[in-house]
Amino acid sequence: MLAFTLAYPNIGPVAFSIGPVSIKWYGLAYSAGLIIAWLTIRRLLQTPRLWAGARAPFVADLADNLVLYVIIGTVIGGRLGQVLLYDLSFYAANPSEILQVWKGGMSFHGALAGAGLAILYFAKRMQLSALTSMDLCCAGMPLGLIIGRLANFINSEHWGRATDVPWAMVFPNGGPLPRHPSQLYEAALEGVVMYIIIRLATHWYGALKRPGLVAGIWLVWYGIARMICEFFRQPELGHALNIGPFTAGQIYCIPMLVLGGALIVLANRAARRDPARP
Repeated sequence: MLAFTLAYPNIGPVAFSIGPVSIKWYGLAYSAGLIIAWLTIRRLLQTPRLWAGARAPFVADLADNLVLYVIIGTVIGGRLGQVLLYDLSFYAANPSEILQVWKGGMSFHGALAGAGLAILYFAKRMQLSALTSMDLCCAGMPLGLIIGRLANFINSEHWGRATDVPWAMVFPNGGPLPRHPSQLYEAALEGVVMYIIIRLATHWYGALKRPGLVAGIWLVWYGIARMICEFFRQPELGHALNIGPFTAGQIYCIPMLVLGGALIVLANRAARRDPARP
């Protein structure tokens, strides 16, 4: 390993404390991401030119309900995903720990599945298009992903594999070896690049006029970005789905790629059948 590494900015997981209550960066990141998504969704709904017929599919005030459903689905799905996809043996032996979410432990793929089910329920209850609701949520997520991955970096979690690259860092709980700052790679690919792709799709190529297209693009690019980053991220040790050079995180991305590709194909086919859509 190289003797030279970048210094890890050991900020600590607690942003500030009010008496006995500690506010953590991760909680702030989740809150900020959801607020940004809510504001983004409202803004999209208030921009008629982005929609077929220059008319938004529903009023902006319904974004409040949509985000509330997504919050509930994200929390429940994220926790259950962590339990079922990554730490089943631990939680089976310690079931009381399942509800102790303040100790950490949220699976992104579980949170995504929970949010997806919540969006479907919202759309059915409000008698709205599920695909359009998904498009809106996916368009609102990229900036939140950036903040979330930066919070992972601050928390010194989900760090990368040992490496000798000159920008490697020694993480406080990652042992003595320099490691890839894989959280920053994820912030860049899953967040920054995703934001650019989605912004171009919605504001330049009329993707919101084709229900399901934005969600499909989001799923495909996230799957690609996560698969790339997993080659640099330390895998979950002992996981049954770590197969050869591939990790459980990559395996869990395969359904995302399949579903995303299917949504893109279906959205474009529907657009070709309907001459009113671009």
